[in-house]
Amino acid sequence: MLVLEYKVKAKKLQYLAIEEAIKTTQFIRNKCLPYWIDAPKDAKIDRFALNKYSTELRNEFKFVANLNSMAVQASAERAWLAISRFYNNCQQKIAGKKGYPRFQHDNRSVEYKTSGWQLNSTKRRITMTDKKGIGELKLLGKWDIQTYPVKSIKRVRLVRRADGYYCQFCIDVEVKDIQPLTGNEIGLDVGLESFYTDSNGHQEANPKFLRKVEKSVKHAQRSIYKKEKGSSGRKKASAIFARKHLRISRQRNEHALGIARHVCKSNDLVAYENLQVRNLLRNHCLAKSIADASWYLFRQWIEYFAGKFGRLAVAVAPHYTSQKCSSCGAVVKKSLSTRTHVCSCGCKLHRDENAAINILNLAKARDGQSQSHAVGVGVTTLVGENLLAQILT
Repeated sequence: MLVLEYKVKAKKLQYLAIEEAIKTTQFIRNKCLPYWIDAPKDAKIDRFALNKYSTELRNEFKFVANLNSMAVQASAERAWLAISRFYNNCQQKIAGKKGYPRFQHDNRSVEYKTSGWQLNSTKRRITMTDKKGIGELKLLGKWDIQTYPVKSIKRVRLVRRADGYYCQFCIDVEVKDIQPLTGNEIGLDVGLESFYTDSNGHQEANPKFLRKVEKSVKHAQRSIYKKEKGSSGRKKASAIFARKHLRISRQRNEHALGIARHVCKSNDLVAYENLQVRNLLRNHCLAKSIADASWYLFRQWIEYFAGKFGRLAVAVAPHYTSQKCSSCGAVVKKSLSTRTHVCSCGCKLHRDENAAINILNLAKARDGQSQSHAVGVGVTTLVGENLLAQILT
């Protein structure tokens, strides 16, 4: 799957119509949840039952009927996605909360399938053909959607962000760019002192995007609460605050994307730690720095480019990779503040480089779980997933 994203340029009434379609999507999803909750125990509620219920909503509410029928089905499937995720977590006996489906209050997108829209054959324009009154939208972007057959477009999504509205196309094409073998192998140890340290001793600087503009972000946040609730000034202050965070998230993504692409293109084997970032964020002293480093996003892009370039990406268990000597295998205990690994065998390395070598050795011994089949981030149309246009790069 390939996802192309354009920014939408339209009139004010069209933006209001898009917003109405987004609210209708949220309404349908939130109606499906109590239908599942209140259903009798012997009733079988699955994706098809929710689709059938969405048809009843179309007959009952006129504003729902104005939305394209396939978009209504896609809205019901959003509810089923949350329900099925909850069932899977219960069956797999995942520790902690199982993710019981909750009502949505901040939906930001509406999704169409293969109908409800019509693409201009020559210009970068799309016309929404349902009765919501969205009409023709101009698409701003560098991608050329006309080069792909219309039948290959499986989903079209309109998304609201802090800086405007976007249109995303999910295209059913295989993204492969098999690169010649380089003979290189690399192990990566992510950290906070440096973004990552590899097994060759190279340290990539940590950009710290949030930390650099944290003062400005806090100032924008404080200015929100100085305005009266419900006032236009408060809305403007909230928009400024949201755009600052949107800029930071885009910087993180571009940084992780570029580095992961270079690493996968330059090496036949890429080894990294199988970190549970969600658990690491429980450390309140380091949570902000860990989130700012975006380790999981970096891992997702490594797995994507490994699949695209025909490389092997291997995730290994992180246990004792910092304590174990990469030369003799002896365990040299050290605290987090100790930044140099010194072993009795004469090995003296930066602790992160020592860990990166251990990670590579574990991957070569196949102690890790192979991720060579990985397809990366942003190649799904499931609700809540991040659809990124940059996967073509």
